[in-house]
Amino acid sequence: MEIISFRTPGLGDQTYLLEHEGKGILVDPQRDIDRFLGAAAERSINLQFVLETHLHNDYVSGGEQAALRTGAQLVLPAAAAAAYRHVPAFHLEDLEAEDGLTIRPIHTPGHTPEHTSYLVLIDGKEVALFSGGSLLVGSAGRPDLLGPERADTLARLQYISINRLAQLPGDVELLPTHGEGSFCTASGAGKFTSTIRDEIAANPLLACATPDELSETMLRAPMPIPAFYKFMGPANTLGVKPLPQRQVPRLAVAEVEGRTDVHVIDLRPREDQAKGVLKDTVAIEMADDFGSWAGWLVPYDEPVVLVANPDQDVDAAINQLAQIQFDNVVGVVTDVSGAALHSDFELVDVATARRLAEHGDMQVLDVRMPSERAEVRYPGAVEQFVADLFTQGVSEELDRAKPVLVACGSGRRAVIAASRLTAEGFDVRVLNPGGVTDLVGQPA
Repeated sequence: MEIISFRTPGLGDQTYLLEHEGKGILVDPQRDIDRFLGAAAERSINLQFVLETHLHNDYVSGGEQAALRTGAQLVLPAAAAAAYRHVPAFHLEDLEAEDGLTIRPIHTPGHTPEHTSYLVLIDGKEVALFSGGSLLVGSAGRPDLLGPERADTLARLQYISINRLAQLPGDVELLPTHGEGSFCTASGAGKFTSTIRDEIAANPLLACATPDELSETMLRAPMPIPAFYKFMGPANTLGVKPLPQRQVPRLAVAEVEGRTDVHVIDLRPREDQAKGVLKDTVAIEMADDFGSWAGWLVPYDEPVVLVANPDQDVDAAINQLAQIQFDNVVGVVTDVSGAALHSDFELVDVATARRLAEHGDMQVLDVRMPSERAEVRYPGAVEQFVADLFTQGVSEELDRAKPVLVACGSGRRAVIAASRLTAEGFDVRVLNPGGVTDLVGQPA
């Protein structure tokens, strides 16, 4: 048996391809399925099953399309009741493959009500567990993504589920879908894979003695929920269209200036963004999590124009958007020379930022998540999570007549925030590189 993993860093997720005697099982694939099917073809793997652990909240699935293209059986939790053909997985009703390979569904509600983990047995021996968003490395899947009204109930179910999985043999390999970087995990999720034995020894949530204790622990400090998540579950329930195969047109900047029917996202490096962007632009520097931030901050799947430098990989940005079915990219601009640029700001290092912050007229805005602020705070800072600047408006605590120093953990989110603040007329400095912890600890 061989297990091949595929990381999707921007989503904090992992897809798996299990091979046994030339037969394959694909688990929790994202929409861009060519990378998975290509790997299977290169190894001459005959894909027999595509398994989905749950109706995902953080991306749209490629499971149905992978099954249609390969002839594999698509397996979903029975309680998902998805509106397309699939094999329903019922608790402890084994799915038999060939050459001694067995897939045993285990109902593990908590992250979602229908959530199902899959235990793999070879010749009757338990060898691997695809745990999706149930038991994770050092954590467990969040129970609050379906709304605060159901969070406590789901957290209590999660207690039962992860402790059920902890009864498996210690040498069973734990292969979760969600991990570090995913907003589907409770805080503290580890990076990749583990074993049942190691989780019993080190996972703090398995140390909770009661459902009440686990619920209180998981819900004590709620994490923000990305705005696009509410569209993912319905899409995965009703069916996801194949990945679009089309060429996005290149536009001259004059074709974009003044348009009110599109949203402009600038993915250039932050040093270029600081010199100015097109009017009413959201500045999200290209990185692994570009798509997630775009889906969070821009109205979902409304027409978008991307601004990039000529040497940037625009196709990678479009692919990230497609992973969340944000398909309405109508153009790309790769030359802003001659355009009227707005919303410029200054990038400052830690020493400069500290001097500015100590000046009486400089306001400090901390745009980190509440869980990060609980670890360390800058005294007197206005605290507003970066996404809330876009969804709720700029905090009234900020004085528009005074300059603002924006800080996060590294500079990335602070630059995103700066594009919003400068568009509303604020005079902005951005701590980059570095973050609030550096600002607090840096000597004067």
